[in-house]
Amino acid sequence: MPDSNIKRLLKFITRPLVLILILTGTHSFAFTKNGDTARVATFKFKTVVIDAGHGGKDPGAGRGTSVEKTVALAVALKLRDMINADLPSVNVIMTRSTDVFIELHKRAQIANDAKANLFISIHCNSSPQTEGTRRGAEILVYGYSRKGEQMEAIRENASIYQEKDYAKKYSGYTTNDPTYFIVLNAFMQKYRDQAIKFGKMVSDEFAEHDGRRSEGVHEQSLLVLANAGLPGVLIETGFINTPADAKYLMSADGQSEMAASILRALKKYKKSFERG
Repeated sequence: MPDSNIKRLLKFITRPLVLILILTGTHSFAFTKNGDTARVATFKFKTVVIDAGHGGKDPGAGRGTSVEKTVALAVALKLRDMINADLPSVNVIMTRSTDVFIELHKRAQIANDAKANLFISIHCNSSPQTEGTRRGAEILVYGYSRKGEQMEAIRENASIYQEKDYAKKYSGYTTNDPTYFIVLNAFMQKYRDQAIKFGKMVSDEFAEHDGRRSEGVHEQSLLVLANAGLPGVLIETGFINTPADAKYLMSADGQSEMAASILRALKKYKKSFERG
């Protein structure tokens, strides 16, 4: 085979591989144009977006003084303050810091615009009964039924376009290139894996450190997560319509305990995210 054809073949094979390795952080090394290996820069966890569910005219679940929007905001604010104190290098962005209504698509867009590394949406669960008996937390990640929406969000938020001189480094890489779709799928799977990983860490903290019941990590079709082009979880902190859970959720001690558990999980996740 002529040398020119070999070079074209190698370029076709290695370019998707290099892009996937660099953009998803699945390996510490990548191939250079000369076929050698080069160290890929270590990823840094820089920004987390905390989303307090509901707000303003939308109270969420619950009734009377025990309402979801109040719990979500209280836990979110405590978590923000804890991160600022313990992880000063991490930029914390809130979708809301007061009792205001923010549309779902805007919440995800805040995270996308910030090029955040993680999206944490805080909520309360509720059962169909007026007064329930179910207790405990649950962590939700986006469902595959909405993967088309997240694919679009990832496309708009793709890290390749954030890099300096990306046009020069990735010349020939366009939306018409099959490599484009390979990379987007790799992004989506990587973000899903990262969300599940963080979700399990939060669940373990709730159960093992706080001694609370946790239903673990589950998949659900959620608009706020589907529109986020980054790893994201929705934390159901407990059942607001179950008296025992509601008492815990509305208490300052309970809110601080939940925020501290999420912080411990975040520290572990950050450490694993910034592997060498």
